[in-house]
Amino acid sequence: MSETPHPRPQPPPEARLAQRLEAKETPRRSAIVNVLHELADLDAAAYRAIAETPMPTLDEPLRQLSELANNSKLWLAIAGGLFVLGGRTGRRAALTGAAAIAINSAIVNLPMKLAGRRERPDRGGIGVPKRRWVEMPTSTSFPSGHSASGFAFASAVAGTLPIAALPLRGLAAAIAYSRVHTGVHYPGDVVVGSLIGVTIGEATAMVARGIHRRRQRA
Repeated sequence: MSETPHPRPQPPPEARLAQRLEAKETPRRSAIVNVLHELADLDAAAYRAIAETPMPTLDEPLRQLSELANNSKLWLAIAGGLFVLGGRTGRRAALTGAAAIAINSAIVNLPMKLAGRRERPDRGGIGVPKRRWVEMPTSTSFPSGHSASGFAFASAVAGTLPIAALPLRGLAAAIAYSRVHTGVHYPGDVVVGSLIGVTIGEATAMVARGIHRRRQRA
C-alpha cells in the first residue's frame, strides 16, 4: 500500500493558532501560546509513541475495525438491526442515529475539514508498521470524521435507548483509537472529532425527544 505525498504540509491547528496569537503578544496570550505549542508537541509525541509500540495481537483486529467503519457502514448496519428488531423504541433510536450521522457528515466532512487544513500524518516516515495500514484518505486530517460519526451515532441512539449507551460508546472509542493505530490520524484529530460527535449526537437526540413528546401530546 503506497503513500501519496502531500504538498505544502500545514502545521497542526494548535500551532497555527499559536502563531496567530504570537503576532500580538501579551502576558496572557504568551501563556496561551505556550500551552498550544505544548499540545501540538504532545499530539505528535503520542502519535509517534503509538507507532513505535509493538502491538501484533491488536494490529489486524484494529485494522479491520477501522475499515469496517468507512462511510459509516458499521453504524448504518447497527441502525438497520435496531430498526428491524428493536420494536417501536428501536425504530426511533435507529432513525435518530441515522439523522445524527447525516448531520455530522454535513458539518465535519465539509466545512470543518476545510477549515482545519491539517495534512495527514507521514506514517511511513514516522514508522507505523505496514501491517496496520488502511487506505490513506484524501481528505484533510482534522478533525477525525470516523471518530465524530461514531460518537454522534452512539450519543444519538443512547438518548432514545439508554441500554445501548455503553456498548455503542465503547465501540466508537475503539474505532476512534483505530484511526491513530493505523496511522491515518493524530490523537488530537480523534479527541476533537469525538467531542464534536458527542455534541451533535446529544443535540440530535434532544430534538428527537422533543418531536416525540409533541406527537404523543397530539
